[in-house]
Amino acid sequence: MSGVIETARFTFRGQMVCASFVEFAHHRARRLDLEIAVGACDAASATVSVKGQEDLVDAFEMACSLGPYDCIILDIERAAV
Repeated sequence: MSGVIETARFTFRGQMVCASFVEFAHHRARRLDLEIAVGACDAASATVSVKGQEDLVDAFEMACSLGPYDCIILDIERAAV
């Protein structure tokens, strides 16, 4: 695992259920020991900023691309902060 600390902002697009996605993102961030700030969320997208070890930020992106079960992620935009 790399020791490089990264801050990234993700915009997840697709079919969102905000309450589910936000809960899922917080849960994954806690499990990966990442700091998280949730921005705007609506039926089509959610913006999330995370900070932590680079490899774990990558793992967060992958986890959120797959779930939660009631959201369909079609696209992810990632930007360094």
